Amino acid sequence: MKPANALLSQTGTTIFTVMSALAVQHGAINLGQGFPDTEGPADVVQAAADALLDHRNQYPPLSGVPELKAAVAAANQRFYGLDIDPVAGVCVTSGATEAITACLMALLNPGDEVVLIEPLYDTYLPVVQMLGAVARLVRLEPPAWELPREALAAAFGPRTKLLLLNSPMNPTGKVFTREELGFIAGLLTQHDAYAVCDEVYEHLVFKGAAHVPLMTLPGMGERCLRIGSAGKTFSLTGWKVGYVSGPAELIALVTKAHQNLTFTTAPNLQRAVALGLAKPDDYFAALADELQARRDLLEAGLQRLGFVTLPAGGSYFITADFTGLGYNGDDIAFARTITAEAGVAAIPVSAFYADAGPRNYVRFAFCKQPAVLEEALRRLEVWLSK
Repeated sequence: MKPANALLSQTGTTIFTVMSALAVQHGAINLGQGFPDTEGPADVVQAAADALLDHRNQYPPLSGVPELKAAVAAANQRFYGLDIDPVAGVCVTSGATEAITACLMALLNPGDEVVLIEPLYDTYLPVVQMLGAVARLVRLEPPAWELPREALAAAFGPRTKLLLLNSPMNPTGKVFTREELGFIAGLLTQHDAYAVCDEVYEHLVFKGAAHVPLMTLPGMGERCLRIGSAGKTFSLTGWKVGYVSGPAELIALVTKAHQNLTFTTAPNLQRAVALGLAKPDDYFAALADELQARRDLLEAGLQRLGFVTLPAGGSYFITADFTGLGYNGDDIAFARTITAEAGVAAIPVSAFYADAGPRNYVRFAFCKQPAVLEEALRRLEVWLSK
């Protein structure tokens, strides 16, 4: 038989799938994969259920139902002062991962260069490579995750088409500052490049940090595609509803890519998300406050057990250095060991690097109920005592 696609044939099963399966096998508490263990807002769920019975279950408009597109545009204005065309400036996708792929498809030609910042979400690099583009990797270093300005500037060149920026960032929890974004904006302008902005954790930002969309900086509106996620904002990750905002001429291309990926997204879910985006400010503030409390609970417990935790200004995740525990092995072995022996699953941080990442960190998800986090800490304590 002739060989199949070489890139996909060489790509292993995602680490999230591997660790989640291992967690099930050992009855472990899954602090690896980033999904909440509670349902989202009851009124949003009820709206989705009601919409199934409203006799509008055939193909919705390609780029999204008008209600959701209008709600996305309104949210851009409400939270960030962005003026987005609700008709031509929004495309609804089947999840943010599809949105990322559609944005990259819309902008890249074979041979174009893409600047990626490590550690990075594991979808980014394979999609760039499948589109025939060339990745230029720039690495943030623990424990501070500071932007390496000299290295970033060196990664840009004549063939740079775009930067893929994730803020708040998975897995680090880093929220890029306005000053860092200003430096990035300068490079984009200098090299006439675009930015695809993965901002799925935009509302999951904690005290001391503030999410600033790159699109809000001077001259960036015409260069940026901004990605949001209903799954993260409403703790409904299984719904897979994402949305892209940006200039009409770029959104038109994103929509064409979306047409060839999934074509459209479940209409009842779209209408329910539109209701959710109109929720009062109290909802969004409470969401961040509750998550911050859970971050603090897990962080304090991990520190008490001997881990060194790294700063996390947003997202679902905290990174922990296990060096002080005296474990003789790398992060992959450590993650597998605590899953099997302690009954707590985590993700090795080296999985977020293309090559030779640090081997002494694991990522824990704290988007779980406090009682679950406390039980996970208890299990780790028992395991360490042995």
